[in-house]
Amino acid sequence: MSSSWEQIPLFALPETTLTTSAAPTDDAALPDDAALPDDDADSLDAGVVVAAEQAGSEPAGAAHRTSSEQCDGAEAEAGDVPAPPSPEADSTKVDSAAVDRGDEATDTAPAEAATPEAATPEAVTAEPTVPADGPVSPASEIEPTTTRRTPVWEALPAGEAADGHALIVTAAGTFTPSGRELTGPVDSLEKLDKLIRWASLTPLGAPAQIWVVGLAACELLGWVIDPGSEDDVDDMEALRLRAATELTATLHATLTPLLGAGWELRGEPGHVVHLSRTIGNFTSMVDVVIEPYVWTYWNKDFGWHNRVGDMGVLGSPAAGTYLPDDDLPAARELGRRLAWCAQHLGVLPGPTPARTGAAIIDKIKRERTRSGKGIVVTTAGAVPPLDGAPRGDLEPAVGWTRVPDAQDLEDADRLVSIDQRAAYLASAGMLELGYGQPTHLTGGAAAAAAVGEKGTPFGLWRITLPAGQALSLPEKLPLPHPHMLADQPVQTWVTTVTLDALREPVADGGIGADLDDLDVTEAWVYPQQGRVLDKWAKILREARKTAVDTSDAAMKGFLGSCYKGYIGRMVNPDMWTATRMQHHHQPLWRASIIAHCRWRGRRVAMRIAREHHRWPVRTVTDSWVYLLPNGQDIADPSGALGKMTVEKDVALTDTLLASMASAADVHEVNLAIKAAFTDNEDTADDDDDGAGVD
Repeated sequence: MSSSWEQIPLFALPETTLTTSAAPTDDAALPDDAALPDDDADSLDAGVVVAAEQAGSEPAGAAHRTSSEQCDGAEAEAGDVPAPPSPEADSTKVDSAAVDRGDEATDTAPAEAATPEAATPEAVTAEPTVPADGPVSPASEIEPTTTRRTPVWEALPAGEAADGHALIVTAAGTFTPSGRELTGPVDSLEKLDKLIRWASLTPLGAPAQIWVVGLAACELLGWVIDPGSEDDVDDMEALRLRAATELTATLHATLTPLLGAGWELRGEPGHVVHLSRTIGNFTSMVDVVIEPYVWTYWNKDFGWHNRVGDMGVLGSPAAGTYLPDDDLPAARELGRRLAWCAQHLGVLPGPTPARTGAAIIDKIKRERTRSGKGIVVTTAGAVPPLDGAPRGDLEPAVGWTRVPDAQDLEDADRLVSIDQRAAYLASAGMLELGYGQPTHLTGGAAAAAAVGEKGTPFGLWRITLPAGQALSLPEKLPLPHPHMLADQPVQTWVTTVTLDALREPVADGGIGADLDDLDVTEAWVYPQQGRVLDKWAKILREARKTAVDTSDAAMKGFLGSCYKGYIGRMVNPDMWTATRMQHHHQPLWRASIIAHCRWRGRRVAMRIAREHHRWPVRTVTDSWVYLLPNGQDIADPSGALGKMTVEKDVALTDTLLASMASAADVHEVNLAIKAAFTDNEDTADDDDDGAGVD
């Protein structure tokens, strides 16, 4: 085996793939239900990709690692690091439905074991791997060539947990995520095919990945598009669509060598090219991710303005967390992030943050299935048929503004926004969520079911919300439920979380109602419930703490997008059409999480009013905006998730104060608040869960 940083000539590869004995991965020898699609349903033929993480050969030069994981299902710790692949297990049986191969079952192999044809030096003339202008420095030793200030996280070490699962291709050469240089430039699709088959990568929560970083690397493969400049179009979305269409056409025109070598496309190629190759009963899968063209993809996980929004593990240019401009520093930082995900999340990052969240869920599901410990949910939890179902969200997030009065403005010096730290993640980990086939109850049976021996069971309840004016509620807070009206009762459906919250005292965010006051007339009650998302939340919580402790803003932001995106996508069945992914469709879980955050926020607002005599002027989702005097701190001292933290804090200028004082309606108040916070963007934190949950 070559020493560290020594190049291995790409086309004088060893006659056999180099392997070493190692402990199996924590997902080795998976059951048939281990498949995991890795992209949106509309981008795959069947919306499913085989991601059975079985053991296989490591690429030559990949660093070896050990694992401290005790694979005990529900008891496994969040920081577990998967062990290196084992050469003894080369495949794992998967169900035919997972690979769309008809009635014959196929096996999932590493992302292509080396074949004699691929590994024999005589197959292709060996080419030099050192550029004419001298040797290429290892990716981890490259410093940016510009005067750009290097963010703190880019100086963090790159781990080895993703080695054997992913490779990074640049115009200068090919690297493992840990920075080990393997080959010279990959300047043809034939060479890309040989690289994939020789590397024999194995999946890790998602198919094995080949990342192509930089336009220069794309040019070597013929992947060049010219959709025009943003200066030439009025509609940026039109430019994105043009670029995406051109990219797909270019890929179709250039992928012939791969298709001729036996690879098949799953779905239309775009910024991710999903490849699969079947030999006998063995199927290999690999995703080729084209970094320069990630901006051509759009969904709710990504903001759009030509690389201004959140682009998953690549980061956000607007937040300053995108990869460095130069290719080798970008490759080094991408490798660090891939290794970070493998180590702290136990999976490779999916093509979207939401898919990464789903991959973690499925990893836990496989562990629990093998061990027989912990809750395993295998079916979707669609909303049952509701008579008089509310329009829009079942449990809407709150959005409310009021015009401040003279008392609010009298001693105000600052405009402060507080929000719950990682609110949805906090609620997801503490709530008992239901699953199974619900029972429909009406009349007295529905009301009786709300009084369980261990509390109100998980379900949906048709109740009557009393008129707000009939209750002794604070005038300077929104009504306790978005469906509630001030002047008349409203019959609606609510989750168990809301049913319990309404029965809390007014001082604790409720209305002090009894069950009789709420007039329960109908219910759907679930037979089983538990803290289904507790381990998922623990993994993300501990990973987030690591990111915070190391000032790793890039990964902290990515984690936020993962849990927000996944919880937000629970409501959309179109995201989870593949049979093996339908258990991710859980709109009632999402509704319960939103309801819980809404109630906790109101409870805090009541406490602040009690302790500080201040009332909010605006709330959106889990954030609350206050006018405060200097020196008054209304945030929670605790650093725990779900506690209130200062999101934005700006001084009230005379102009802003005048705008607040003269505001004739809530629209003008909203404009004044927006102007104040927009002028002070650098004061914002990224813990607001309002984004990414729709």
